[in-house]
Amino acid sequence: MGYAAIILLGALLLSLPVSCRDGRGAPFTTALFTAVSSSCVTGLVLVDTAVYWSVFGKCVILCLIQIGGLGFMTMAMLFTVALRRRAGLRTREVMVESINQLELYGIKRVTVLVAVGTLIFESAGALLLGIRFIPIFGVKRGIFYSIFHSVSAFCNAGFDLMGTYSGEFSSFTAFQDDILVNVTLMALITVGGIGFFVWDDIRRCGLRVRKYSLHTKIVLSASFILTFGGALLFYIFEKESGITAAFFDSVTARTAGFNTVDTASLSGASKLLTTLLMFIGGSPGSTAGGVKTVTVAVILCHTFSTVRAKQSANMFSRRIDEGYLKKAVCVFFTNLTLVLAGALAICAVEGFSLTDALFEAVSAIGTVGMTTGVTRALGGVSKYIVIFLMYLGRVGSVSFAGALLEKRANPPVTYPSEKIIVG
Repeated sequence: MGYAAIILLGALLLSLPVSCRDGRGAPFTTALFTAVSSSCVTGLVLVDTAVYWSVFGKCVILCLIQIGGLGFMTMAMLFTVALRRRAGLRTREVMVESINQLELYGIKRVTVLVAVGTLIFESAGALLLGIRFIPIFGVKRGIFYSIFHSVSAFCNAGFDLMGTYSGEFSSFTAFQDDILVNVTLMALITVGGIGFFVWDDIRRCGLRVRKYSLHTKIVLSASFILTFGGALLFYIFEKESGITAAFFDSVTARTAGFNTVDTASLSGASKLLTTLLMFIGGSPGSTAGGVKTVTVAVILCHTFSTVRAKQSANMFSRRIDEGYLKKAVCVFFTNLTLVLAGALAICAVEGFSLTDALFEAVSAIGTVGMTTGVTRALGGVSKYIVIFLMYLGRVGSVSFAGALLEKRANPPVTYPSEKIIVG
């Protein structure tokens, strides 16, 4: 409900005449779509952000991105801390779920760490981007562009303001070979996508890797494999684009939404790889979306353990409890079902190819924002399908279902089991 309220407020503000460059005001569907995409840090757009929206509209989008990236409950907890009020047990429990902490203890400290860390990383990113943008766009515009893109990258939002520089919906294609811009954006995306719990763990343990928690080890290992493995495959599939573009594609596909190469021109293999990376996404408790790296790691670990007839699934000399497998499977297949249903509906309504419809659906629920160009061609029904997928991708499809369905206590007895044939 918190996210829904923020989205509605954002849509109303974007509907005002002052939000548009032409002074007429945006249609409500366009305003709602943009508000959902920005607050759910997705990046899918019906109109070019730089060309269509005024400075006021861009500032509204920037605020929605920041709130969506940090999370509604994080912002609420920060206000509680700022007002020096005591957070209740229920608030702490919801906060723990919101940023995927493992315990209630020290939740206020972690919340402050999240806010301070966000400010530091976004400020550093803006300073580095300013080195390139200020000479190009001038002081005022260059500073605003640096801040906007730093926040957008760190929050894995994918909104850009390059439409007036290199053409509408061009993203960072004009900076494909610019090392400073590419590395800065990739660093911001990566740091924002590893999760707040991992930050805290690294801060406490430093370079003593053996001291890291199992969660941190899984996140860092999975992120390393996906980033470098994805870059290698992109380089093989799109060798003419270069190594820098390959790394950027690998990083941005995991929920960032920027692109330095025209997504529609990618080969079939690259589009499939991008779809897989978008579906996996970032890590739990981060600004990224997707089913999350830890979810996939847990499922793969249990799968390999079952194939090898092991009694338990182990990673880094630790056993993975089967309770985590149940949750991982639930998250994975809930999102997969929603993706297939969304793609099927878009195909049926719009007549798009399966590749484009599936790419769009995965991009929406993974809160990625990459598109093959069909977003602007969506009809009324399809727009609301994508809006619903973006919303579920940010609040969590399982969490949303749990909020709607009545929760009942476990029965005092269990039913007898019976053998079935599986596989």
